[in-house]
Amino acid sequence: MKEIIVVGGGLAGLMATLRLGERGFKIKLFSIVPVKRSHSVCAQGGINAAINAKGEGDSPWLHFYETIYGGDFLANQVPVLGMAELAPKIVYLFDRMGVPFNRTPEGTIDFRRFGGTLFHRTAFAGATTGQQLLYALDEQVRKLEVDQKVIKYEPYQLMRLIISDDGVCRGVVVMNLYNGEVEAHIADAVILATGGLGYIFKENTNSIINTGSAGSIAYQQGAYFANPEFIQVHPTAMKGYDKNRLISESVRGEGGRVWAYDSNGRKVYFLEEWYPGYGNLVPRDIASRAIFKAVHELGYHTAEGEPMVYLDITELVKEKGKDYVKSKLGGVLEIYEKFTGVDPYTNPMKIFPAVHYSMGGLWVDYDQMTNIPGLFAIGEQDYQYHGANRLGANSLLSCLYAGYIMPNIIDNYVKQVSKDYDEQKLTKRYIDDVRDELNKIRNLRGSTNPYKLADEFRTVMSKYVTVIRSHEGLIYAYNFVKEALNRYNDINIYDSQNYYANTTISYVKQLKDMMILALAIIKGALERRESRGAHYRTDYEKRDDNNYLKTTKAKFNPNTLEPEISYEEVDTRLIPPQEREYKSSHKEKIAKALKLYEQAKPIIEKINIYANFV
Repeated sequence: MKEIIVVGGGLAGLMATLRLGERGFKIKLFSIVPVKRSHSVCAQGGINAAINAKGEGDSPWLHFYETIYGGDFLANQVPVLGMAELAPKIVYLFDRMGVPFNRTPEGTIDFRRFGGTLFHRTAFAGATTGQQLLYALDEQVRKLEVDQKVIKYEPYQLMRLIISDDGVCRGVVVMNLYNGEVEAHIADAVILATGGLGYIFKENTNSIINTGSAGSIAYQQGAYFANPEFIQVHPTAMKGYDKNRLISESVRGEGGRVWAYDSNGRKVYFLEEWYPGYGNLVPRDIASRAIFKAVHELGYHTAEGEPMVYLDITELVKEKGKDYVKSKLGGVLEIYEKFTGVDPYTNPMKIFPAVHYSMGGLWVDYDQMTNIPGLFAIGEQDYQYHGANRLGANSLLSCLYAGYIMPNIIDNYVKQVSKDYDEQKLTKRYIDDVRDELNKIRNLRGSTNPYKLADEFRTVMSKYVTVIRSHEGLIYAYNFVKEALNRYNDINIYDSQNYYANTTISYVKQLKDMMILALAIIKGALERRESRGAHYRTDYEKRDDNNYLKTTKAKFNPNTLEPEISYEEVDTRLIPPQEREYKSSHKEKIAKALKLYEQAKPIIEKINIYANFV
């Protein structure tokens, strides 16, 4: 029986595990937390699928078009079309699994609008869609555990990929977080599904497990990291003393309005004024920059003069009733009230943008394989589906799609991969390397508190490498992170005598990985001298297709710990790049998209995008 290692127990990892297990593979599933605590559980708003339940004329092509358009034409188009085509099947699959999607009065799945789209395309389970999808998948995977087709390892931290002398990924070295023991596991292929890297930034909506460490490890071992500079900042997050918390785009999708007071005390619904075609549902990159402009340039503020804006559902409550609003948004509104003590049903919510998602990730080909043979990346760990800006509710879809298509891909790979290597000698070498690294961490006796160092580093990343970027700010951040890496060797590991109960050891390992990956993020932003999607530079405000309609590929230099940047052409064979704007009428934009479909039909017919759907 062929054995596959899956690292990461969120939606992407569980879907890959389920599909591969059903195909007859034996799976070892590693997760840094119990799978039900994977960050996918925090997703609120929904999952996109062009089912056209409301008779608006929606289609997978239009879903594809709006995704490419919203991503500012930086996504390779063929994989995105595949995702849009399979989306309805995925939603119906989860419906059969028992996911409690919201329903219309007629009993069909209900759909809401999200940012950057003209259609009601987002299926949702209240405001806890991610949780419901994750739990449904876990139930299915548990059946495979009973049949001993799947073995879960929780909580385990990835420490190293095992790569044989011929450059093929053969397994992983992991650390058991209960006892600190190091283990090596060999398999026919390894799939990384470890999620995002939002914790690199202080102002973020992510869990503390989203350090990007696993992706950084792969990058340090030779995998390209693609488009690292494209970091999505969500426009609506609530500030907290410990972290920021997401206020889902679904709030705006159901009718929530963004506004603030101007210097004269006038209420200004600025998104509706500036973007009449989409209003409050412009894409996230545009909404975040608009809020930054409103607050930092125009001086808009709350009633108390705070540099924030409001997200207001009070009119919706008056129109539809509290029970109706609660049935659609109860989960997210409960979170807001819990952490602020303010009733959002009667008071507008105070919000401000925060880092939410990484469009960048490990470079993969159309079969989800990195440049390291045998190493695959899916979910937020790969760069494939969102370009320069992700549309809301495409994240859950891209995770599930990439996991869904893995069986044929893996089957084809394992049939041809050679096993000509000394397993015992190889695993011993990697285990010894990891143990040496951990011993070095355990013996750090400097004067630097690692948590304070992390706080300083993450604060700089939030200040200079998010919504508004400049050459000067990026240079400062780059030099700061390089200096922070130098200070890493001055860290003090507290409670060093109790090696195996000291959680700081795990954190310090991840901290170095975070800083190394941060250099790739900053360098990618420095080298991309244009503004595109989530990457906005004050010194290069225009999109430059002539020079930068390209995928950034960062390669790790082990001698300097710095990235080397190169570029790869983007696949634009179905939709030619065009100016991205959100002010024109619905009819005009749809007509243009449908015309492009007729032109693309001959090309699509020659592309077998359905090869991995079964």
